[in-house]
Amino acid sequence: MTELDDQHRSAQAVDPAPRPDTDPEAAAAVAADPALLPGTASIQRRTLIVLVISQVIGTIGVGVAPSIGVLLAGEVTDNEAWAGLARTASTLGAALAGIPLGTLAAHRGRRFALTSGWWTAATGSALLVPAAQWSLMVPMFIGLLMIGVGSAVALQARFAATDLAPRQRKARALSLVVWVGTLGSVLGPNLGLPGKAISAGTGLSVYAAAFLIAATTLGLAGLIVFIWLRPDPLLALMDRTSSDAAPPPVTSARTGRLRRIFEELKVNRRARYAVLAILTAQIVMVSLMTITPVHLSRQGDTVTIIGLTISLHIAGMYALAPVVGTITDRFGPRATVGVGIIILLASFLIGGLRPSDTTAIVASLILLGVGWSFVNVAGSALFSAVVSDEARASAQGGVDAMSNLCGATAAFAAGPLLVLTSFSTLAVLAGVLMFPLMVATVRAEAR
Repeated sequence: MTELDDQHRSAQAVDPAPRPDTDPEAAAAVAADPALLPGTASIQRRTLIVLVISQVIGTIGVGVAPSIGVLLAGEVTDNEAWAGLARTASTLGAALAGIPLGTLAAHRGRRFALTSGWWTAATGSALLVPAAQWSLMVPMFIGLLMIGVGSAVALQARFAATDLAPRQRKARALSLVVWVGTLGSVLGPNLGLPGKAISAGTGLSVYAAAFLIAATTLGLAGLIVFIWLRPDPLLALMDRTSSDAAPPPVTSARTGRLRRIFEELKVNRRARYAVLAILTAQIVMVSLMTITPVHLSRQGDTVTIIGLTISLHIAGMYALAPVVGTITDRFGPRATVGVGIIILLASFLIGGLRPSDTTAIVASLILLGVGWSFVNVAGSALFSAVVSDEARASAQGGVDAMSNLCGATAAFAAGPLLVLTSFSTLAVLAGVLMFPLMVATVRAEAR
């Protein structure tokens, strides 16, 4: 709660600012940062509390997909090709949900969008209960696709944390929501343990019981947002920035929404840099993370070692997020992305040079997670800060959709590439993919 209290005290310090309707300088300051308006601090504090609680509970349900969902896919399909498609179904669901959730937020607010997403994921998890119990292939695919929406919601929640955050603290607000997801990401893959207890009392299979727990947590996360995310942070931001401007035209067609996103990127160089950072980090991280369990299994490592490796990787992704947020606010996104690039290259070097050494692979995966955290948090905070208010929610949803789609593509391609080449070759390819981001970082503005 320290971070929440710091946010509250910081915002309270600017609340007594001169009224913008009587002071031209105050009006200019508010135009640059609407968080300076009186009353915004209390809304931001309440928003962060609700997002933190719902994020912890919701990500427990989301975390079941890349672990138990993958095992279920292999058991139900009994075919490696179909199992590969099933593994990417939840990631694809997150990609497909990004833009619709952003559009819902733009038109109805964060509360409506986040609630709809959590409850859609809960429905998918509930559908996976009978799919796991009776090995039903089609319901399994649909359920994994729907539970993937929860990943998109967890991503959108980090942007919701920045809506009313003071400009100099946006990265810390975003990183707090990313960080608290660590608990759910660690607990979710282990729902098989309480699933055994439920299985013994209900007759459900362990997998079915695990998805039943996930459905409950996802539904509860949506209920928390629905009841307590009031006032809505995005709608409050719009109220504070649109008093002197006409509302943007509403475009109902998906192509129109996509056009708005790309138009924003076309004219906003800093937004393009932020998107490049987010997508690059996602591609290299997902491709190596997805294939590492297969690589370790091939060389004879146990399931325990493989599980520990992935758990340490996830800890690297999220555990340092508040530190990364503070560094981003203090030194700027460009410097933070630069540090992330160095860490990612170190990861590729260690894994590429010693692919048969399990200890080296574990170290490589930890660094992969930490490097992803630096680049992703800095890129996301920069994008949230520089995107126009008119395109904010839709553009954020579009970025999340692109990120998840790139991740799904990378995950699907990593398997055949490992078969045709080697883990070292994949590490080299990941390093090559970093080159455009390295060039852009050298050329980017320092702040």
